[in-house]
Amino acid sequence: MSGPVLAVDQGTSGTKALVICPERGVIGSGSASVRPRYGAGGVVEADPAQLLGSVLDAGRQALREAAEPVAAVGLANQGETVLAWDPRTGRPLTEAIVWQDRRSETVCAQLSSQEEELKQLTGLPLDPYFAAPKMAWIRRELTREGVVTTSDAWLVHQLTGAFVTDAATAGRTQLLDLDRVDWSPRALEIYGLGGERLPAVVDADTTVGTTGAFGGELPLTGLLVDQQAALLAQNALDPGMAKCTYGTGAFLLAQTGDRPRRGSSGLVSCVAWRLRGRTSYCLDGQVYTAASAVRWLTDLGVISGAADLDPVGSAVPDAGGVTFVPALAGLAAPWWRGDVRGSVTGLGLGTTAGHLVRALCEGIAAQVVALADATASDLGTPLTALRVDGGLTRSALLMQTQADLLQRPVEVSALPDATALGVGAVARLGLDRRLPVRQALPAWEPAAVYEPRIGADEAAERLAGFRAAVDTLLERA
Repeated sequence: MSGPVLAVDQGTSGTKALVICPERGVIGSGSASVRPRYGAGGVVEADPAQLLGSVLDAGRQALREAAEPVAAVGLANQGETVLAWDPRTGRPLTEAIVWQDRRSETVCAQLSSQEEELKQLTGLPLDPYFAAPKMAWIRRELTREGVVTTSDAWLVHQLTGAFVTDAATAGRTQLLDLDRVDWSPRALEIYGLGGERLPAVVDADTTVGTTGAFGGELPLTGLLVDQQAALLAQNALDPGMAKCTYGTGAFLLAQTGDRPRRGSSGLVSCVAWRLRGRTSYCLDGQVYTAASAVRWLTDLGVISGAADLDPVGSAVPDAGGVTFVPALAGLAAPWWRGDVRGSVTGLGLGTTAGHLVRALCEGIAAQVVALADATASDLGTPLTALRVDGGLTRSALLMQTQADLLQRPVEVSALPDATALGVGAVARLGLDRRLPVRQALPAWEPAAVYEPRIGADEAAERLAGFRAAVDTLLERA
């Protein structure tokens, strides 16, 4: 069975939808923005109705542009964003608590003595980034009613009436037993969520129901969390292959095969996907603020948007002694210090907007280098190259900075919407059970390859300056 599929990527700042034909590639696209609300005390929330509305708007746009029927729908989600809702009516009972929200730090602090047990059970460290602390916080602070789940379960219920989540998304909660790939009664007990009704954990390539939201009754045959969908689209099917997506945050994932690798370098061990009943695992590291740091600089009026990174940053030859640690929502892997906030140091009367832009690019790139180093340590072999995707890969300045500091080639995907393409491939697999996984994936090729332009000594010196700034923040926190 073949034919185009509708692939929808519901992300933090917007939703992208593609109509993908096996023979002709992308034949229709649509997008709709989502504007999270940022508030004091680490608040990052989104209106659930806006999330659903963006899925419907983007999907319908893509279908109008394609102007031909599709055979199935796939849905990618933003992972650790959660909400409470009424399972009878589907009505949201809370705002969507976005993955960047830090209010559940109090929950994590109270459970600190059980962090090692949770890490062994689930592969994840104790941090407000993950879903379970937010779920527990909602139960303590907001409501005891309804169910509390990741946003994908609510969206799928709105579309089909089903109550499910895929194994990779479940693996982002800190409630999934990493070895059994099912809910962990012990983890639920630790979080005080033992009595909760949770969605069924299904394979990514599962027909979970049908939806009439896009015209006609279409089967929903693909579900996958965003970063793992991008990893799949990058053809990272073999152990040791890695990619980094530069979106709201930056996310580096490395495939580890059919067994979890519980790393010792600060990375997360989690499910990459479960396809055809077989689980693949990955190592995962996060930078909380990438495009969101660019937006912060934009909101201050330093630049007018991400398109300014290259022209403004290229007006100066270097960062002019400025060091920017863009930990605007805390330091994620490999430090896991959500209490740390960012810093800009080395400012002078001669500091310009260009210096700030270059320092921001270096700060993002230096954090990704830390993730790559941790990945190499856990895998026992260095990365030969880094495949990258996401909106910020359009910045030649950021990508060149990344190659310079990494001292490895950076291969920019020719596929600009890797997450949607990945979940589109999963939807095809759910539609046609005989289709081999590799045949469902888009052909991978780089649009550009950035080679290092500086020597190892200069890269080490620049990284040392960044790490010294991080050490200062860690000491003060």
